Amino acid sequence: MTDTTQVVVIGGGYAGVLAANRLRQRTDVHVTLVNRRPAFVERIRLHQLVAGNNDAVEDYAPLLAEGVRLVVDNAERIDAAAHQVQLASGGTLDYDYLIYAVGSTGSVPAGVPGAAEFAYPLSELEPARRLADRLADIPESAPIVVVGGGLTGIEAAAEFAEAGRPVSLATDVLGPSLGAGGRRSVANRLAKLGVTVIEGAEVARVAADRVTLADGRELTSAVTVWTAGFGVPKLAAASGLTTDTLGRLRTDETLTSLDDRSIVAAGDAACPSGLPLRMSCQAALPMGAQAANTVLARVAGRQPATLNQAFTGQSISLGRRAATVQLAHLDDVPLPMHLGGRFAAAVKEAVCKGTVSFLAREARKPGSYFWLKGGKRARRVMESVT
Repeated sequence: MTDTTQVVVIGGGYAGVLAANRLRQRTDVHVTLVNRRPAFVERIRLHQLVAGNNDAVEDYAPLLAEGVRLVVDNAERIDAAAHQVQLASGGTLDYDYLIYAVGSTGSVPAGVPGAAEFAYPLSELEPARRLADRLADIPESAPIVVVGGGLTGIEAAAEFAEAGRPVSLATDVLGPSLGAGGRRSVANRLAKLGVTVIEGAEVARVAADRVTLADGRELTSAVTVWTAGFGVPKLAAASGLTTDTLGRLRTDETLTSLDDRSIVAAGDAACPSGLPLRMSCQAALPMGAQAANTVLARVAGRQPATLNQAFTGQSISLGRRAATVQLAHLDDVPLPMHLGGRFAAAVKEAVCKGTVSFLAREARKPGSYFWLKGGKRARRVMESVT
């Protein structure tokens, strides 16, 4: 029996970094963070990377607590029986506890002819860089079509339009997670920027120079950006662990895998009680903290606490000079209240900077991160099983 506990964290995004840092409250917990890139990616700034006003990358050095070992590699398989992670390089990592924080990925549907070949996703660093390179190769007057009216699609369309590019946004519903007032605020700003919003649209085909809608309309497109839908890495499913239909790891309310109490999940790739939280940075940070708390409780021989976090709303950048902040109930249901314009843009930028500062502060002082708690999580879980 050893005197130390080995914890492997898979995924160096918002949830994984927060969890890795928080584990360092105990010096007898040794933490290894596995990430396929040597730098931290600010996913919430990838649309800025494409527009050329931010590189969306931060050095890990100030973001990781002393004692957290970074392994730049891909996790290819989790051998739960052996408590081992198999790496793409051929190496292995043994663990006493594993935190699964692999995040989410873009999803270009294979069922839409031409989408996989011609559309550019915008959910990860490498696709975003390829899109930026593509935009650099075409004139500013060349038309862009953004597919998907969720927050990523809205932010991308606004950023490109503010840079002077002609943009059309094709979606079923614009801002489906927003309240009516927040949706109007977004629509008004997009209109002011010159974005053509086509609602009720279903994409039937993507070609190199156009997007064809299900009703037969064609949108000329030098570049098609696909933001409709997200997926998750298939590591958990490929490792024989129980997942939901999207591939998220199924857990209980302590974020512990239904299959193995030594595996804990956090962030976009976690599905607690079959009721996953909205994929967002806002959810990832508290979940990373709660995943670490679950491991630390087990190390200390205590019963872990259950998931307890609240939402405050959604902030959507609309270029560099405006934004919409949709306020929400603690259970993430939109309130009939929103902020807009330049003040909202300042709030949005503060939120973006704040996420990185939270990670850096937790690195300097593990255990210092705190989050808003509340909402109706326990009631929702009870209702789902009755």
